[in-house]
Amino acid sequence: MNVVPSYHEFIVYLDGQFLPETQAKLSIFDHAVLYGDAVFDTCCAWAGAVFKLDAHLDRLYESAKAILLDIPITKADLRSVVLETIRQNQLREAYVKILVTRGVGELPILRPINCRPSVIVFARPYGAAVGSGDKAHGQTAKITATRRIPAEALDPKIKSCNYLNHVLAYLEAQAAGCDHAIELDLQGAVCEAPGFNVFMVKRRGLATPADNILVGITRQTVCELAVRLGCRVIETRLTAFDLYNADEVFLSGTAGGIVPIVQIDGRTIGSGETGPITQAIIRAYYALLESGEQSTPVYGR
Repeated sequence: MNVVPSYHEFIVYLDGQFLPETQAKLSIFDHAVLYGDAVFDTCCAWAGAVFKLDAHLDRLYESAKAILLDIPITKADLRSVVLETIRQNQLREAYVKILVTRGVGELPILRPINCRPSVIVFARPYGAAVGSGDKAHGQTAKITATRRIPAEALDPKIKSCNYLNHVLAYLEAQAAGCDHAIELDLQGAVCEAPGFNVFMVKRRGLATPADNILVGITRQTVCELAVRLGCRVIETRLTAFDLYNADEVFLSGTAGGIVPIVQIDGRTIGSGETGPITQAIIRAYYALLESGEQSTPVYGR
């Protein structure tokens, strides 16, 4: 069914149908609503093509498998749905989110008895969805008292819809007047920022946390680009001390791209401006998006 979006209303995919967003309804008894029992992934469309779409779909299906959730659509069909959702909304640069919920069971209780999963895909204009902030001059961060949930309790490789831990960390940073939160594990090692992986530059080498993180697709892209640019990259244990004394710090994420961090906990990072390595990574990243080299065309070539 083809639906032409109105000026103010986007088209979303829900369980086999493309619908105006106000007509797309999810039951209040869905386990996603009751317990945050769902998985998701977020893609970026740029210049009319979706960057690393297959990698995002692979991660979604791996997250679902890890929580014993059977996605009721094949990967190939879901791939087509993602592309069609973008076309339905006539977008070229888009923030695209795919969600798979546990669904509604026989009873509204914790145990998922005979649940029927739901699949949701929506797209929004990229800039309007994620915001821009002052990336050119860098942003600020706070290392929060809210710690990252340990992998022994919930494996961070599972991209689940239970993000309350991240929300609380972000609210803590926001209350302190900072743009971003940086989370530590229970032993004080740097993990990630809500929605982002963390990188630091020291003596032209890149370092990024190795453990208790979501293995970001943009993170992997940054590592690949850094090697192309002649930088060594290590995955290691980092502390707040390391970030405070870094030459440069930046965040990476599908929704937000590459975000320079110029101040952490009131401490100026490096020169206090976006550093040369970060600038080079930003240029290389957006050049890669523009090239379509690792992207899936939405409208054909």
